[in-house]
Amino acid sequence: MEKPGYTIFTWGCQMNEEDTEQLGLQLEAMGYRPVSDPAEAKVVLLNTCSVRLKPEEKVYSKLGELAAIKERRPDLVVGVCGCMAQVQSAEIRRRAPYVDLIIGTGAIGKLPQLLKAVQSREAPGTIAALDLPVRKGSRVADVPARSILRKPKLKAHVPVMYGCDKFCTFCIVPFTRGRERSRPPEEILAEIQFLARSGTKEVTLLGQTVNSYGRNLPGQRMTFARLLQRISEIRGIRRIRFTSPYPRDFTPELIDAMASLPPVCHHVHLPVQAGDDEILAAMHRGYTVAEYRKIVEQLRRAMPDIAITTDLMVGFPGETEEQFLRTMSLVEEVRFDGAFMFAFSPRPGTKAAAMPNQVPHDVKVDRLNRLIARVNAIVVEKHQSLLERVFEVLVEGPSPRDPALLTGRTSCFRTMVFPGSQDLVGKLVEVRAKEAHLWGFKGEVL
Repeated sequence: MEKPGYTIFTWGCQMNEEDTEQLGLQLEAMGYRPVSDPAEAKVVLLNTCSVRLKPEEKVYSKLGELAAIKERRPDLVVGVCGCMAQVQSAEIRRRAPYVDLIIGTGAIGKLPQLLKAVQSREAPGTIAALDLPVRKGSRVADVPARSILRKPKLKAHVPVMYGCDKFCTFCIVPFTRGRERSRPPEEILAEIQFLARSGTKEVTLLGQTVNSYGRNLPGQRMTFARLLQRISEIRGIRRIRFTSPYPRDFTPELIDAMASLPPVCHHVHLPVQAGDDEILAAMHRGYTVAEYRKIVEQLRRAMPDIAITTDLMVGFPGETEEQFLRTMSLVEEVRFDGAFMFAFSPRPGTKAAAMPNQVPHDVKVDRLNRLIARVNAIVVEKHQSLLERVFEVLVEGPSPRDPALLTGRTSCFRTMVFPGSQDLVGKLVEVRAKEAHLWGFKGEVL
């Protein structure tokens, strides 16, 4: 008898992608198999994001598509998981009353018992699990349960902490993911050791403010830099990445660890958000432009080849043209190696959503277009300056751009495509950059 199928749709960050993998592992342990077509599934889950409006709109659109399938097959289980489920459960029920499950970010590990409850109920209705861990004394308890027995893969994401204590005025993450809590280091190390034995060569450590790791760990003194040291000792792990660090928590100890530990990649995604001190203060970011600039200087002094990428927001409430131009000036000065750029999107429940002097939409779009154009031009200029440079590349497989070519990333996170045989997949090879593009390089294997 064929196993029942499941389908999971995912929006959002790497943490959501990791949660999706955990949901899949739980379903497969229950006897389900992955299927691409929701019409063939017995369970369909939507793992959602609430950082901006567009992902939420996509979720409601997908729920509309699933309504027709649910009408034909009432036994289909439809669930909404993740950040949007955490903060919009009432609206989800109102707009899609046929949803069977609403699972918040703190309850991802409870899917099996929740699914069994749905399947054994006598009357239709929505079952919700939305409790977030609460602070007890000086620490937050209850790190989400997760399986470390994962599928073999060349590159893997590994969460090391959950939640955020920063409460930036534009950000909904503390309300969707809860307060900061770190996983025990022995649990993290056991997971990465299992991955290494399964063939993983690169791990990316995840956390909303990943370099805040170790705070409030009961009975332990473990900084993020020390965690990197322990992971670098695991045999088989050739590369270690992490995202996203918080500028205020970027310590000299961490910079020293990045510079001295061979597996730690020379790339950091360091969100600055804006280049104006008044805007940064209104965002409640906790640092000034000068303090951010100092971190960049320290990183480049310790690792001259480091690539620094960032997040940049335009149109924060009250932002003037002069303040926007200060962000443009910081871009010119720092010359980032890449950036996620976006216009401010008011998130209900955040302080910024209720601030006066909201910037008109057309002004935000104009500023965003100007920012994108300049950042992209700088990236191309930097890539052109690196032509004929030899990079070590972890070969991932055929390129999505051209399946006749192989693709991989350099230590500094630049994409490289190049001709080569399939037996190079999974290996670290030296590749010379021959053509520069916005997305990276075309090269040749030495």
